[in-house]
Amino acid sequence: MVIADFEAGIGTITRLDEQKLDLVLVVVEPTPKSIEVGSRAADLAREKSLGRVIVVANRIRGEDDLAMIRSALPGHEVVAIPDDRAIVEADRLGVSPLDLPDCGPAVRALVELAGSLPVGVGIPQVPDGPAGPGTYRSTQL
Repeated sequence: MVIADFEAGIGTITRLDEQKLDLVLVVVEPTPKSIEVGSRAADLAREKSLGRVIVVANRIRGEDDLAMIRSALPGHEVVAIPDDRAIVEADRLGVSPLDLPDCGPAVRALVELAGSLPVGVGIPQVPDGPAGPGTYRSTQL
């Protein structure tokens, strides 16, 4: 399995010929520019039949943010990742959010997304940490 984080925009998708991918994750934030680019990318991936397309609605602060993304990307599967101070704190500390004592809602949503993907995509199920559910550590993944 290969996971690639491409530059923002649709350039990479336009250059993919008739290659079949297992999954295309399009990350969109609740801003007009991000939604515009994400909508074009998701539509192009579907048009080119690249594979299953999931729109990851990132930094969602409320139902209005999620509704804005869903209305701009009708017919696409949308998974919400809440805005989470723990992500900023982990970045400030130079650690993975998974290494913080308490996993925040964004980490839990991302782990749930990873766990929901088909096994054929090659993403392993994430076990609970030694202290119980929600106590993941990046070294365990």
